[in-house]
Amino acid sequence: MDHLNPREYLIIRGARTHNLKNISVAIPHNQLVVVAGLSGSGKSSLIVDTLFVEAQRRYIESLSTHARQFLGKMAKPAVDSIEGVRPAIAIQQGVVHKNPRSTVATVTELADYFYLLYARIGITYSPLSGQVVQKDSVTDVVDYLYQQEEGTKLLLLYPIACSNQEALLAQLSAAQGKGFTRVMQADQLFFIEEILLGTISLRLDQPLYGLVDRLVVRKQDPHSQRRAADSVQVAFTEGDGRIAVSVIGGGQRLFSDRFERDGMLFELPSVPFFNSNTPYGACKQCAGLGYVIDLAEEKVIPNSALSLAEGAVAPWQGPIMRKWLAPLSVQQKTFDLLLHTPYSALTADQKEIIWKGKGDFIGIEPFFEFCAKQTDKIHYRVLLSRYRSKKVCPLCQGSCMRVDTKYVRIGPYALGELLTLPLQQVLAFCTALPLTVWQASVAQRIVTEIKNRLHYLVSVGLGYVTLNRPIDTLSNGEYQRVRLATALGSPLCGVLYILDEPTAGLHPRDIHRLTQQLVHLKEQGNTVIVIEHEAQVMQVADRIIEIGPEAGIGGGNLVFEGNLSELLQSEATHTARYLKGSEQIPLPKQRRDWCHSLWIKQARLHNLKDVTVAFPLQLLTVVTGVSGSGKSSLVSGVLYPALVAHLAGASRSAGSKDTLVGDFHCIQAVEHMQHHALGKWARSNPLTYLGLYDYIRTCFAQTALARKRNYQRGHFSFYSAKGQCSSCRGEGIQKIEMQFMAAIELPCEVCQGNRFKPEILDVTYCGKNITQLLHMTVAEALVFFADHACLMQSFKALQAIGLAYIALGQSFRSLSAGERQRLKLAYYLAKETKDQSILFILDEPTTGLHLRDVHLLVMALHALVQRGHTVIVMEHHLDIISNADWVIDLGPGGGAEGGQVVFTGRPEALLQEADNVTAYHARHGRIHCVD
Repeated sequence: MDHLNPREYLIIRGARTHNLKNISVAIPHNQLVVVAGLSGSGKSSLIVDTLFVEAQRRYIESLSTHARQFLGKMAKPAVDSIEGVRPAIAIQQGVVHKNPRSTVATVTELADYFYLLYARIGITYSPLSGQVVQKDSVTDVVDYLYQQEEGTKLLLLYPIACSNQEALLAQLSAAQGKGFTRVMQADQLFFIEEILLGTISLRLDQPLYGLVDRLVVRKQDPHSQRRAADSVQVAFTEGDGRIAVSVIGGGQRLFSDRFERDGMLFELPSVPFFNSNTPYGACKQCAGLGYVIDLAEEKVIPNSALSLAEGAVAPWQGPIMRKWLAPLSVQQKTFDLLLHTPYSALTADQKEIIWKGKGDFIGIEPFFEFCAKQTDKIHYRVLLSRYRSKKVCPLCQGSCMRVDTKYVRIGPYALGELLTLPLQQVLAFCTALPLTVWQASVAQRIVTEIKNRLHYLVSVGLGYVTLNRPIDTLSNGEYQRVRLATALGSPLCGVLYILDEPTAGLHPRDIHRLTQQLVHLKEQGNTVIVIEHEAQVMQVADRIIEIGPEAGIGGGNLVFEGNLSELLQSEATHTARYLKGSEQIPLPKQRRDWCHSLWIKQARLHNLKDVTVAFPLQLLTVVTGVSGSGKSSLVSGVLYPALVAHLAGASRSAGSKDTLVGDFHCIQAVEHMQHHALGKWARSNPLTYLGLYDYIRTCFAQTALARKRNYQRGHFSFYSAKGQCSSCRGEGIQKIEMQFMAAIELPCEVCQGNRFKPEILDVTYCGKNITQLLHMTVAEALVFFADHACLMQSFKALQAIGLAYIALGQSFRSLSAGERQRLKLAYYLAKETKDQSILFILDEPTTGLHLRDVHLLVMALHALVQRGHTVIVMEHHLDIISNADWVIDLGPGGGAEGGQVVFTGRPEALLQEADNVTAYHARHGRIHCVD
C-alpha cells in the first residue's frame, strides 16, 4: 500500500473506530465502490465515522482561525492516517420529516431557485386589464417620445390632484412660484396667472395637468434629447412619480415610476415576496401552511339521517351536553320541525339556524367559539380537536403564498400554479422556456440548475410527483430519492460522495434507475462510495469491499476486496455465499390458508383509485409495488387509522363507515412499526425500551459499595441528577452547532462520554461498572447475565432478530430505521401475548439488512404468525415476497399511474403474471415456488 499514489487512491491505514480491528484499505478514485457486510459489521464505522468525519475535520481546519473559534474543535477519528481525501458529501438514511412546511420543492432546494427565477424575470400583469405592470424610467419615456415621427409635437405634463378650490389655488400658486405658467384640462391650455386672478375657472371633476415642456421630435438633435430627458425628470418629480405625454392631434399616454397599473399599486417581485416560509411572503390567513383548522361538518354531524332530537349533533350527545338543545325544546312551536326532522331533509335556511343559531338557541358555530375561549380547560381542548380538521385555505387555495403572487407570471404560469404540476411537466416547461437576451443574461444559470435537479428527479422515476407535495405524504422510497436529488442533482466533479443505503424503500425497477445515476455521477469525475447490500448495485460497481465476517465484536475485519466476479468465486464471505446461492433463505414448507380477513372498500386516499382489497388475518401478507404506487397510502393511510378507530370505538363519519369491514373479532390490537424513533428522549436505548434497565439498576443498588454509600436505583440512571454527569446531563456527548453544516457531536469533556459522575463508576457488579455494562453488546450480555432468567428472554429475542451486535445502552439516534423496527419486533417476541391477537404493520423492515439478517427477520415474522398474530409488510425485497402467504401488488406505475390493485394471490401465481413489473423482476430475482 506504500507505493500507491494518493492522487489516484484514497488510502486508509489502521482504522480502529468502534469495532474496526486496525484495518487498512485503498479505494481507487473516480470509481463506484460498494461496501458490504452484515448489519453491525463495521461498514458505517469505516466509511462514515472514520472517513467522512476525517474529511469534515480537515475542512474545518482549512478555515480561518476566526471561523474555527465559533465551530469548536473536532476530535480525530481512531485511525493512523488517511491520504487522498477529497471534499466529501455524505447522504445518510433519513426519517421522513413531519414539518408541515417541508415540500418536495423546499427539500430539493428547487423552491429557492424558483423564487429567484420569478423575482428576476417574472412579469406582473394587472388583474383588471391583463396589461403588463412595469415601472417607467426616464429612459423609457424618452424612448417613447422619440419613437414618434419626426416633427411630432408633444406636451410633457404632470397630474395635479386637488379636492377643493382652495387647495387647487394653493397648488397652482406653488407651481407658478417654481416657474410653471400653464396647465391643461380637457385638451385645452390655460395660463395659471389667469386662473389665480379668477378670469378662468377650472372643474374639479376633470383631470388637471401641469405643463412642464413643449417638445418637437428631432431625432438627429442630441441637444433635443438631453432637454427631453431633463424635462421628463422634472415632470416625474412634480407629479410624484406620474407623468403624461400628450401628442398634439393624437392621444395621451400615462407613465409612472411606481409599480402600478389601472390604479392598483403592486409589490415589486423579490425572493421574500414568493417565499411562503417568511412572514412577508406567507398567506395572511393560513400563515403559509396552505390549510386552516376549521369545523368539519362530517365530524360534527356524522350521521345526517338522524334528527337533532336523535343525536345528530355529535358534541351535544349525552345528558350533560344536551342542554345546548334545550332552547329548541322550550320553543316547540317555532323549532319542532327543526328538532325532529332528519338533518339531511332540512332546508338550507334551517341548517343555517342550526349552525349560526337564532334567538336563545346558540348554534353550533357560536358553541365552538365559546369552547375556543375556554382552552385553559383540557376537556374543551379535546372537544375542539375532535371536531375540527384541516381544510384548504380559502384565501390562497393551498398555494401557501400571498395572494398577489398570482399576478406574477413566467409564460402561462404563476409560481403557485407551476408548483402544482408534475415534475415531468415542469421540466418540459423549463426546457422549452424562451429567454430574451436580457433574460438569459440574468437567469440562464438559474434555469440550468433547475433543469439539472428536475432531470435527476425525473430520471429516478419521480416525474409524477408535484413540487408542492408535502414531504410527510411521500413513501420512504420517494423521500430517499428526493433527498438524493439535493446532492446528486448538481454537476460537481472531483468530489467524494458517500451514500448510505440509497436503495432503501426502492422497488427493483427504481433501483435500476438509481444505479444509472450512480454510474453517471462516477463518470463526471467523482469517487462514489456506497454502503449497500443490493445485488443490482454490486453489478455496476467497479470494486466491492466487505467488512466482517460477523457483526459487532465478531466483525471489523476486511474480509474481501475486489470486483464482483472475484467475489462470486469466493466462499469466505456471507455476501458471496448468498449471491451464489450456496446459502439461501428457506421457504415455508407450505403456504398458510386463510378464512378470516379485513376488507378495505373504495379507498381513495391520495392516488388510490376506489381500491377494494382483502387483507387476510393470521397470515404473513406482503404489499408490494413500485415506489409511489400507493402502498403507504393504502396500509398506513387507510387500513391503520380505520382499524385504530374501530378498536378504540371512535365515532366515524357516515362517508367512511363502510371503508373497513371484516372479522374484527380476530384482532385485539394493532401495531404500526414506522421508521420514526421509538423513544421520546435521545437517551432512550434498548434496555429502557425493553423495560430491563430498572432490574439492572436494582442489581447495582444492591451491591455492598452502593449500600455503604446509600446509593439508590436513581443513582444509576442517566435521567436522574443523582448520578448523571452535570455537564452533559447524562447524554455522554456535547452537540456543537456548525451553522452552515450539520451539527457535530463530541464526547463530553468532563465525563469522557461515560455519562455518569466518577463516584458512581466506582460501583461494580460482577466486575463491571454501569458504563461498561451499557457498552456491552447483546451477545456479551447473553453470557454475562446467563443466570438472570428475567433478562434472558429479551436478550434471546434480540439475538433471534439479528441484533446481537448492538450495545445495551446504544442511543436510538444511532440505530437505523431497520434496527428500530426489529427492536420493536424483539419486544413482542419476548412478550407473552397468548390472549391477544395483534395486527403488525411493518414498513420496509429490510432497510439496511444483509441477506443473512433478512433470513433472521423472515424467521421472526413467521414466529409472530405462528403465535396467532397477523403481519402485513410493505416491502420490495424478493426474499420477503417469496416467504409471504399472500401478496398484494399495487401499480402499475407510480403517482397518477398507480393506485390500483394489479395482483392479489400467492407468490407462485405472481410469477405467472406477464405484464406485471414486480413479476418481471421476481422471475429474474430470488422469488421461488413452494412445492
